[in-house]
Amino acid sequence: MGPLGKGKRDTNSIGDISESAIITRFLQLGYVVLTPHGGNQRYDLVIEDADGQFWRVQCKTAWIEDDGAVIKFDTANHNVTGKNRQWRHYREQCDYFAVFCEQLNKIYLIPVDQVGATRAFLRMAPTKNKQEKNVRWAQDYELKMGPVGFEPTTNQVK
Repeated sequence: MGPLGKGKRDTNSIGDISESAIITRFLQLGYVVLTPHGGNQRYDLVIEDADGQFWRVQCKTAWIEDDGAVIKFDTANHNVTGKNRQWRHYREQCDYFAVFCEQLNKIYLIPVDQVGATRAFLRMAPTKNKQEKNVRWAQDYELKMGPVGFEPTTNQVK
């Protein structure tokens, strides 16, 4: 029998899986991907677009809730010191969240300034009350494969 993994995932391995999937997708789409040395930056990687513009990217892991209607992800990290638990947002410290949802095997690219300071929601299905205003549709942020891709400078899926 060949090598076996540990079986149980912890938060670090879950983050590693998300970051690897995100880097792979950027590379497949032709982006240059740079990774900072050490773990002291507030972003996980930097991408360079076709215009030579650099963008700081924070990788996140998403999960599905509300019977498959919503993708959720944290837009802040937790600083825990003893009993004190503080949220630290990423505003002005990175440009985009690249979000991997393993259940869907999809990646989303969302500008940091377009989401809340602690958690964000991307809708996959209409709200029960049919609200359309201020709804972030997951399909509008999907980092798609193929000749059609995402242009970070325009924040438009073309």
